[in-house]
Amino acid sequence: MNPLCGRCNLVVYPTEKINCLDKYWHTRCFRCEVCNMSLNMKNYKGFAKRPYCNAHYPRANFTCVADTPENIRLKQQSKMQSQVLYKEDFEKNKGKSFTVVTDTPELQRLKISQNQVSNVKYHEEFEKSKTPHLHEELKSKTQHQQPAFQPPAASQNYHYDPAPEPVRPAAAAPPPSAGKRYRAVYDYAAADEDEVSFMDGDVIVDVQQIDEGWMYGRVERTGQQGMLPANYVEAI
Repeated sequence: MNPLCGRCNLVVYPTEKINCLDKYWHTRCFRCEVCNMSLNMKNYKGFAKRPYCNAHYPRANFTCVADTPENIRLKQQSKMQSQVLYKEDFEKNKGKSFTVVTDTPELQRLKISQNQVSNVKYHEEFEKSKTPHLHEELKSKTQHQQPAFQPPAASQNYHYDPAPEPVRPAAAAPPPSAGKRYRAVYDYAAADEDEVSFMDGDVIVDVQQIDEGWMYGRVERTGQQGMLPANYVEAI
């Protein structure tokens, strides 16, 4: 049985049949729905199973939706819900995103070498800055220092010769202490009962090495004994 045409609903014979858009058409009926231009299989465009030419092919346009009070309320509500969910996830995952790096032997070696280099550079800069400062202090003290006694001016009838000041004997040097001697390069305040406090420039005697980071010794200025950090002192 021959099918019917999609436009005129008449029988379509095989000699004039076009099969397109899930329908059968007469050659003369296969035309544009708008301008009635004759179409073929190369220049037609289908929309909703109907043939159109290129000029009258329906094109979909975007629809603009006005911000009604209901749409604004829904927008604000969705924004608040997203913020609440974000804060909950942030509180749950807070502090869990940090990556823990294990102290491999290579990292430990690099860390120790960096500490040594930084300490050496700091000591060099500290000694360079400390020397001119001491010279300026000594110079200012000598300039502003006044003599302890000034003899009165001699008159025409009397001549006064001041008596020479007695020469004091030099103080005997303290006996050397047993053990190693170190000099403090930083101030340190004791953080525990078994530690000892000292100031920059103090001499620590009878020093004994406990481990890589701590020593035991006696501050020569105060006479106190205790543990002290090894990176705060240098050997004399």
